[in-house]
Amino acid sequence: MEQSPANFDEFWPEYVRAHSNKTNRTLHVIGTSLALACLVAAIFKRRPMLLLLAPVLGYGFAWCGHFFIEKNMPSSFSHPIYSLRANALLWWKTIAGDMDAEVKRVLEEAAREAEPAAQRTAAVVN
Repeated sequence: MEQSPANFDEFWPEYVRAHSNKTNRTLHVIGTSLALACLVAAIFKRRPMLLLLAPVLGYGFAWCGHFFIEKNMPSSFSHPIYSLRANALLWWKTIAGDMDAEVKRVLEEAAREAEPAAQRTAAVVN
């Protein structure tokens, strides 16, 4: 990101673009689901050590998706709070079946915003 987002609504499109690969998003959902399962099991099984496993699984799957699939830097390094909220929204939209459409919407919006800039550059060059 060039400039730090002022709010979550500014952050969300950047987050979606950084998660445009479906395999990466799937790894995020798997990791988040396993982390949630650890939290629930820690409570109901009264095994607090499982709480230590939750972030390892959650971040482990997500970071593998970024480093090996998407080949970008996880936003949890630069914007941890927004990233956590965005991951929860990504998880929910994926489970609900809405995330693919959200990715398409954000990418199309970015292309429309970039198009006039590309046309202006071409006009200056000619």
